[in-house]
Amino acid sequence: MSATVEVYTWSTCPFCIRAKALLTKKGVEFTEYCIDGDEAARAVMSERSHGQRSLPQIFINDQHIGGCDDLYALNSANKLDPLLVG
Repeated sequence: MSATVEVYTWSTCPFCIRAKALLTKKGVEFTEYCIDGDEAARAVMSERSHGQRSLPQIFINDQHIGGCDDLYALNSANKLDPLLVG
């Protein structure tokens, strides 16, 4: 069983595009919440991410991973793949 991956994004955000590219390269299916201008959705994201409002915000199996740099750091440390197994 694979992990449930959710990504909150802004459509033109370069960090969002980069994070999605890494997940796609790894063959990960993810749910994207594009929240362009949707303050209600951003408030939900912020609550889930313990106050973080920057984008992207990434969750794996409801665990807050952080943003793009955090995702790439996990990958570099060989800690991302085990999270993606589910």
